[in-house]
Amino acid sequence: MKRRNFTVGLVGAAGLGVSAAQHAQAAGLTESDAALGVRAALERGAAAAVDLLGRSGGFLDNPKVRITLPGYLNEAAKLLKYTGQQKRVDELVTAMNRAAEAAVPQAKSILLGAVKAMSVDDARQIVTGPDTSVTRFFAAKTRAPLQVKFLPIVTQATQKVSLADKYNAVAGKAAGMGLVGKDEAKIETYVTGKTLDGLYLMIGEEERKIRKDPVGTGSAILSKVFGSLR
Repeated sequence: MKRRNFTVGLVGAAGLGVSAAQHAQAAGLTESDAALGVRAALERGAAAAVDLLGRSGGFLDNPKVRITLPGYLNEAAKLLKYTGQQKRVDELVTAMNRAAEAAVPQAKSILLGAVKAMSVDDARQIVTGPDTSVTRFFAAKTRAPLQVKFLPIVTQATQKVSLADKYNAVAGKAAGMGLVGKDEAKIETYVTGKTLDGLYLMIGEEERKIRKDPVGTGSAILSKVFGSLR
């Protein structure tokens, strides 16, 4: 690939500050460097998020991504403790999070496929963009296929809990009254959506770590690409 500075002419288009562009230019950052660095960041972020969430307790024990009942239903469920039903609600919440943990490992191949298909323009936007550029890339490229992949796994897991049918009945009525969103009306679609939200959130956390301390990653290419923009 022809060597040329990766940031020349991008200051206005990508919203980079002059200082960041000058740092990259001084470091001799090329398109080849940037593409390698971005792919490494994408792969690292995806692997870290999948490994963290796709295990027992990955969702249930992590307050950042733990899936709870949506707004109105969560408040209503609190009343059930007075009728001796709290244990069943807890079982439902546990099942929702276990379903998410079971689904996440299936994301790896789709996430890595998106990395391989990344264009030069994608790389340019990521390396010069804000701290959420990797997350936004993955969400745009993989959310739709991952919904298809996750839904049957989540459905199978949640159907094992007797309260899931009652959730759908109550949530369907609540959605009709505008008390919950349409994407929350069925437990399967609700959990699938929250699983994806949690996955992209943790990818974003890994991305911020890389941008904050690229040298600390131990990767020479990440240090060169993201270190040049510090």
